[in-house]
Amino acid sequence: MTDMKSLHVITPVKDSIDFTLDTVKAILASETDVPFTYTVYNDFSTPENTARLERASRELGFRLVHLSDLTAHPSPNYLLVLQVARREALADDAGLLIVESDVVVKGDTLQGLFEGAAARPDCAIAAAVTTDEKGTVNYPYLYAKGQENKVIAEKRHCSFCCSLLTPAFLRAVDFQQLDASKNWFDVTLSHEALKTGFRNYLFTTLPVWHRPHGSRPWKQLKYKNPLKYYWLKFTKGLDKI
Repeated sequence: MTDMKSLHVITPVKDSIDFTLDTVKAILASETDVPFTYTVYNDFSTPENTARLERASRELGFRLVHLSDLTAHPSPNYLLVLQVARREALADDAGLLIVESDVVVKGDTLQGLFEGAAARPDCAIAAAVTTDEKGTVNYPYLYAKGQENKVIAEKRHCSFCCSLLTPAFLRAVDFQQLDASKNWFDVTLSHEALKTGFRNYLFTTLPVWHRPHGSRPWKQLKYKNPLKYYWLKFTKGLDKI
């Protein structure tokens, strides 16, 4: 049993609008009887891309929040997104489902993650495994190859590519205390879940299509030009986990 009454689905985005619109359309087409709201957080996209998001919001019917209305802090503002979204989810006894802008869910993803998390009272994070377009498990879950069609109690960390954070976990961890010097928080929150007595689950039964780093193209350098990637990472302070 669970006290999770609905889902708040969120997608943070900075530019990369074509990929983002694939994400949006797939979420809005979900086949689910779980009530859900959908919010896209625009993290200082260019004026042209902001206009595209605004047009899509009107046409497709999702909520669009411009982080420029909430902060002057430059992108990435993942921490602020998590803090705002946590507060809103808890107000509605909702699970918080993060779907990043380089992920395309399937029709049953939302329903499956909701049911999977609800059936496990100790669940903090319920994550969907990521695959390429052909259905082969890919980054960041390469270690799950060969474990398809399972639910794995995860001892590593769950990525936030497509992950549901349960209300019980949201209540247990104060996001205001997270390290503001970091950019990303999937590792931190995965470990925090385990420390506070929860378990994290990876659902290889619920694959989603992931185009790695599609939302942050500069990270492709990690594979194409690793020296430049690590130079940017350390000299510019990018990608702090």
